Amino acid sequence: MMEEIIRVENIRKTFRLSRKEQKLEKTKEKVKVAVDGLSFSVKSGEIYGLLGPNGAGKTTTLRIMSTLIKPDSGDVFIENNSVVNKADTVRTKICFLTSDLKLEDFFTPNYLFDFFSNLYGVDEVVREERKQKLFEKFGIDKFAEVQVRDLSTGMKQKVSLAVSLAHNPDIIIFDEPTNGLDVVTAKKVTDYLLELKREGKTIIISTHIFSLVEKICDRVGIIVKGKMIVSDSVSNLTKEKSLEDVFFDIYSEEVGEEE
Repeated sequence: MMEEIIRVENIRKTFRLSRKEQKLEKTKEKVKVAVDGLSFSVKSGEIYGLLGPNGAGKTTTLRIMSTLIKPDSGDVFIENNSVVNKADTVRTKICFLTSDLKLEDFFTPNYLFDFFSNLYGVDEVVREERKQKLFEKFGIDKFAEVQVRDLSTGMKQKVSLAVSLAHNPDIIIFDEPTNGLDVVTAKKVTDYLLELKREGKTIIISTHIFSLVEKICDRVGIIVKGKMIVSDSVSNLTKEKSLEDVFFDIYSEEVGEEE
């Protein structure tokens, strides 16, 4: 039986809204509750998906798990290390990749990989072996000395992926890993996630793509308005219906009356 490697315990996060944000949100409330008492766990060696509509709290949850922001209350434990009290330790064990990640235009993939490897104290020999493997796998090797500003969107995403994995972390957290990618690049990314799983890595992804969850995830948590509505294996949820149908049944129950 796989052990729990991540525990998310009753996290809550709010953000103060500016007047402009209030207009965009169509609300008079000055505070937005992004995550509202969220709890779930992830087992070692599995791929866990967070599924929900835009604004459900998926990205905020992953940013808390990755120590980028602190929860107002609650905590997350990565291998029993608190993201609130032991953030530095947690950062050595994880990587976090988001499609919002912006690489500096004037750096090259080669420089970026070396820079981040050095930050994590990766041995030079190990660094070169790992760089060669990742660059060849994603076709970055031909663009290793090309400045980021001259790379395609898909290549930038692949460089971001390679750089985030420079220190060979055991826990991989991806926010919308295939967002904005063409179908060929998206397949390479999803295939590599499955390869990482076979290597024993633990992976958490957020997405709104049902087919991606059905293809690669062992378990999935469905989040609506910052709350975890259900967390179960994909096989259990899709015994009688597609994941898409299950999701919209749950979504309608939670917000149907309001809308």
